[in-house]
Amino acid sequence: MATKYENLIVENKGEIFFATIHRPGDRNSINGQLMDDVEALLQDAEKEKARAIIFTGGGDTYFIGGADGTVMMQCKPEEVGAFSLKFHALLNKMEQSPLITVAAINGLCFGGGFEFALACDLRIASREARVGLLEVRVGLIPGGGGTQRLPRLVGIGKAMDMILTGRGYKGEDALREGLVNQIVAPETLLADAEKYLRDNLFRNPQYALVLAKRAVYASRNGSLADGLKEENNQFKKCLEHDYFVKLMCKQIKEGILKTTTKLPDWVYK
Repeated sequence: MATKYENLIVENKGEIFFATIHRPGDRNSINGQLMDDVEALLQDAEKEKARAIIFTGGGDTYFIGGADGTVMMQCKPEEVGAFSLKFHALLNKMEQSPLITVAAINGLCFGGGFEFALACDLRIASREARVGLLEVRVGLIPGGGGTQRLPRLVGIGKAMDMILTGRGYKGEDALREGLVNQIVAPETLLADAEKYLRDNLFRNPQYALVLAKRAVYASRNGSLADGLKEENNQFKKCLEHDYFVKLMCKQIKEGILKTTTKLPDWVYK
C-alpha cells in the first residue's frame, strides 16, 4: 500500500493506519499531490474499516512545513484561491470522515501544517515540536481554514493574538494554550499516540465515536438551537445499535445496575 501514494508512506496496522508525510526535499510541505494522497488514504482506510489514522512527518525536523511556498509564489490570485479551496475541501473531508484522525506532531508545524493539524480530531506533539500560524510574517494570512478553526479552538481573542503576531509555540506552551491535547517525549511520539487511541478511545464502540464527532463539529455551525438539533439527530442514531441495550441488560443481570423499575422479561434472557 505504501507505493500507492507519492508523498505518503502508509502502514496498515488494522485498526490504525500510520501515514508519514514524505516530501523530504520540500519540508514535507503541502502541494496538490499531497492533498490528493491524503484524500485517497481516507477513502482506502474507510474501506478497510480502520478506526483511526495517525499522521506524522518524515524526518526529525518537520511535521508539515506549511503550504508549498514555491508553488504559491507562482500563482495568480485566482490560482492561489483555487489552491486554498482545494485545501479547504480536503480538511473538511477529514473532519467529516468516520475515522478518528490524529496529528502526531514531530517537528515544525507552521502555517498550512498547523491548519492540517487543526483539522485532525486530536493533536499529540513532541516536546520539541513547534506550532503556530505564522503567515503574517511572510505577508500572507492563513488560507487553509486557520482563521476559522483556531478561534473555535481557543477563542477569538487568543486566536487574534496568535494570528496577528505570527507567534510560534513549543512543547508545554502549546499545551497550555490549548493548541495540542498532549505533549510526549520525541522518541515515543508514535507509540504514545497509538497508546492514547487504544487506551482511551478504542474501549468505546466506533459508532459512538463517529456520532459524537459529528455532533461536536456541528457546534461550530449555526445557532445553539441548530447544534442541539444535530446532537439530537446523532443521539437517536445510537439506539440503532444494540451495544447500549446489551450493556444495560448485562449490568442489570449481574447486579451492577440497581433499579426498582419493573422490567420486561427480555431484559433477563
